[in-house]
Amino acid sequence: MTLDGLQPTILLPAFAAGLLVLASHVPLGMEVLRRGIIFIDLAIAQIAGLGIVIASTLGFEVNGWRTQLSAVIAALAGALCLRWMEKKNPAHLEAVIGVSFVAAACAAILLMSHDPHAGEHLQELLVGQILWTTWAGLLPLALVTAGVLAGWFGCNLKASPLGFYLLFALTITASVQVVGVYLVFSSLIVPALVSGGRLWRGYAVGVAGYGLGLLASGLFDLPAGAAIVLALVLMGVMTAKGTVAKHQADASGRSKPGSSRP
Repeated sequence: MTLDGLQPTILLPAFAAGLLVLASHVPLGMEVLRRGIIFIDLAIAQIAGLGIVIASTLGFEVNGWRTQLSAVIAALAGALCLRWMEKKNPAHLEAVIGVSFVAAACAAILLMSHDPHAGEHLQELLVGQILWTTWAGLLPLALVTAGVLAGWFGCNLKASPLGFYLLFALTITASVQVVGVYLVFSSLIVPALVSGGRLWRGYAVGVAGYGLGLLASGLFDLPAGAAIVLALVLMGVMTAKGTVAKHQADASGRSKPGSSRP
């Protein structure tokens, strides 16, 4: 363990990136759970990643506008296809989502098969590079997050199935390039899963998970993405256990003689 890794110039922009991701992902994740399409985030994130791989294969600059456009087009196309499937055959939607994820992942692997740096690129896509985040680099994510939240809460696009899918594709495309596929999934599902329908609780679990994960990464020189995922899971488990214990205590109090008024 060393304190050398706790550099504010590295950890603070990374933490800010996490806050931006959580701002949009917690309400989106709650809607994902309500709709019962748990793995849509993995599928859309992987499809957006496939768009990035395609752009890289074509020789486009990694952070250039053509790569970003490729990722957005791929994610929107995937979202529209899944929305069409939801209308035509909702009973098989979850299966189609799973197949979409596997197909996009395998297509990306095939495209990178002749790239000597394929392993590095694949790892970046899965676990992200959150510690490489800069304040200036957060601007695109901040703009997308602001637009998504405005559409979600201000314009109530969450009430529109098509609006949900389009907003989902846009926010996933922006966040997957910063935090990776694994953190996108964890940020969407873990806080929402233990929120009990309360937005503030989901945000609290997410913020605590990102903070704890980044501290562990800095102290023990661990990969930040994986550390944050496990920290989110840990905070989720602790929150769930605390909620269960509280419900049991309340139930026990109500069952005691004289605990209820005649």
